[in-house]
Amino acid sequence: MSRTAIVALGGNAFTREDQQGTYAEQAHNARAMAQTVHALRRTGWNVVVVHGNGPQVGNLAIQQEEGSALVPPQPLSALGAMTQGQLGSLIAMSLHQTAPRDGIEVATVVTHIAVSLDDPAFADPRKPIGPFFPADTVAELAETRGWSMTEDAGRGYRRVVASPEPQTIVEARTIRTLVESGVVVVAAGGGGVPVVDDGHGYTGVDAVVDKDYAAQQLATQLGAEALVLVTGVAHVALDFGTPRQRTITEIDVDEAERHLHDGQFPEGSMGPKVRAAIRFLRKGGRTVVITTPEYAAAALRDTPGIDGRVGTRIVAAPAPSAVGTPGN
Repeated sequence: MSRTAIVALGGNAFTREDQQGTYAEQAHNARAMAQTVHALRRTGWNVVVVHGNGPQVGNLAIQQEEGSALVPPQPLSALGAMTQGQLGSLIAMSLHQTAPRDGIEVATVVTHIAVSLDDPAFADPRKPIGPFFPADTVAELAETRGWSMTEDAGRGYRRVVASPEPQTIVEARTIRTLVESGVVVVAAGGGGVPVVDDGHGYTGVDAVVDKDYAAQQLATQLGAEALVLVTGVAHVALDFGTPRQRTITEIDVDEAERHLHDGQFPEGSMGPKVRAAIRFLRKGGRTVVITTPEYAAAALRDTPGIDGRVGTRIVAAPAPSAVGTPGN
């Protein structure tokens, strides 16, 4: 499938660090994402949007627990499906509200991701979801709710769940049909609903698939040309946080893999994005962009944005290294 870009947004794109996560806040934030999609479509790209749901599914899990005296709580896999509908609706409405005069067709597909019960992630949950909690609440939450908790980014403690590797996108053929018809598709929200084949069909499991890995798997199955990983910084950097820090504008997949192996991209930061980029390019993809929403379209065109920035591109073919000078 040519000229198709998979755009992956984090759940924090809808609920930012300084926000409570109200519906109004999430709807407002979705409009910024909509502009990215429109910019890509204006330059001839078909677009599939994949979004995270870490804050939203964690908050929904708390609501389930708090309301359990009145209604039965639902499993985590079901909560993932609920957030796909919620955030898919926000994205669709924001695209319609900001659409050009000729309009836009949008479809949200509740997507299931096949995983393996043999995945070691089930024995070692590490994926944070939901809000941050102070240290003095950790023991109580672990005892009363059975949660595994871990410190996250120096901001407090969060619940962690299993995050198995995606094996296949169950609805890939349906998504392909929609994209080929010119529809903007919202799919694999929150990394999709993790399911396993029990011999009689698919059954949901309590886990969360990393949305960057899900986006890569979907891009690979669709044969997409580009993977756009939207994040909070305009560029990926080497030696981040040190006096030697310098930005990356474009590198090839071999160089990206060397930097990953050298520990330049931690798991709690750029690690999953760079690893997803490498997987996509090793399996036939052509270009990966890692940048903020406002620079995504320009980076994919390989042209500077309004302030001269172009984001970070990782490409399949060997390319001259374009690493900025220290401090840039």
